[in-house]
Amino acid sequence: MSSARLPVLEKFIADLRTIWSTEADNQRRMERAKPLLEQLVKDAGLKAHSASWPSTEGYKNLLLYVDPDHHFVINAVVRMPGRTGSVHDHADAWVLYGVLDGSESLERYERVDDGSRPGYAEVRLASVSTGTQGKVDLVPPGAIHAEQGGPTRSVAIIVRSQRLGQGTVLQHTYDPKAKTVIERYGPTQVPYELVA
Repeated sequence: MSSARLPVLEKFIADLRTIWSTEADNQRRMERAKPLLEQLVKDAGLKAHSASWPSTEGYKNLLLYVDPDHHFVINAVVRMPGRTGSVHDHADAWVLYGVLDGSESLERYERVDDGSRPGYAEVRLASVSTGTQGKVDLVPPGAIHAEQGGPTRSVAIIVRSQRLGQGTVLQHTYDPKAKTVIERYGPTQVPYELVA
């Protein structure tokens, strides 16, 4: 018998389902969902609960929820101190990324070549912002970025407009120094229940 989800997560899911059922455009859905995620990642009880969540070291996400009707996904990432992330995009998915605990930096890149050479990409760092608890970033489709861990363990909650896990959607991963780009599937999804 499965246990009940955390009430704060149940409410968040119900609110997202309301948005998805009344709004067809993914950009508008995410814009409306952003203040809800901001509220969720400021929740002291959820932050305390996250202290026991397992690390997602390697190319993994905790899979907290996949909506059976609207197909949006809620993930969590637990980074160990100083963990570096790859420079990547999320293909055609919209993503909200909210810091629940610790701090992380979000690096945004811009592509400066014309994209005409397969496997080749010149990208340069355009901006860096630091996120602490309560900070939420909206990452549009195709936006090239990287999340970098801070000096302590950090936890983030992610809302995706579609599932990007292993074997579902090809994303791009960039190497700014080597000036290369490859296609690869999104991170391995590790099912994880947030129970009360």
